[in-house]
Amino acid sequence: MPDCIHFAAPLSGEDRGKPLAGSDEIAAALYAPAPAWVHMDWENPDTDIWIDTHLGYLPQPVREALVEDETRPRAVMRGDGVLVILRGVNLNPGAEPEDMISVRLWLQEGRVISLSRRRLKSVDALAARVMAGEGPETSGALLADLIDGLNERFDDYIGQLGATSDRLEEDVLREPDRALRASITDTRGELVDVRRYLVPQRDAVLALSGYHVDVLHDDDRLRLSEAHDRLVRAVEEVESQRERLVVVQDELTTALSDRLNRNLYVLSMISAIFLPLGVLTGLMGINVAGMPGANWPPAFWVFSGLLCVIVVIQVLILRALRWL
Repeated sequence: MPDCIHFAAPLSGEDRGKPLAGSDEIAAALYAPAPAWVHMDWENPDTDIWIDTHLGYLPQPVREALVEDETRPRAVMRGDGVLVILRGVNLNPGAEPEDMISVRLWLQEGRVISLSRRRLKSVDALAARVMAGEGPETSGALLADLIDGLNERFDDYIGQLGATSDRLEEDVLREPDRALRASITDTRGELVDVRRYLVPQRDAVLALSGYHVDVLHDDDRLRLSEAHDRLVRAVEEVESQRERLVVVQDELTTALSDRLNRNLYVLSMISAIFLPLGVLTGLMGINVAGMPGANWPPAFWVFSGLLCVIVVIQVLILRALRWL
């Protein structure tokens, strides 16, 4: 099998799930009426050459869309086929889940051609089922299964983000801390990244559920309609979490502001109490002739007692004004 191809197999017939080896065998299976699936590595430099050599019958716009650098989820019906571009959660080791992986597909009744830049768990799981002879037997069913797998991982990831949002909300209510700002910002950023692709993917699946084309049977459209409803709920959940985190961030900002104001108020009260005492001690500390009590031994204790009386009077006045 060429290096640019991850796997290829027929979806039905006697050789169902049997891996296809050579390029000519794969090309023949894709050209035959019986459905077959090939999944290719988008980043491999030989992919473009293989497509030009063996899939020359593909419409030029489809070939360009399959190898496009930047994509967003969408679905386009062209003749008897459907071009579908989807995104899935990145579950590869060391990767950020919100760094969505693009998978591009061209589906006709007798063939499925797909490409992705990196390995995608949903695609690998579906391929394993096909290789085991337990996968879908038609192109439309394969698309519905793939979208179901993508949605399942979306739900798991959004559930994890929801748990993180709940924990941040509890932490803010229990003990506000400036360190929580970074966690809230990171989680909000993840939600923004997820929503960026989840909304157009919802619209793409909705469009697919309404396409009347040979590759999509009635059962496939019904499953796609259910997948669209699942995506609608996922988008609503993402938007709800994003709004909650805005409230949580506002609550954190308010709590930190209240704490700062409270500390400043305490400092202001301390300054108000000790300012008169500082004036008096500064006045009595000048080194000039004629200072009262300079030659009277009890003068220090009398002056200290006077300062204590002044402090008590100030506290009483501040309490009477309800400033303390």
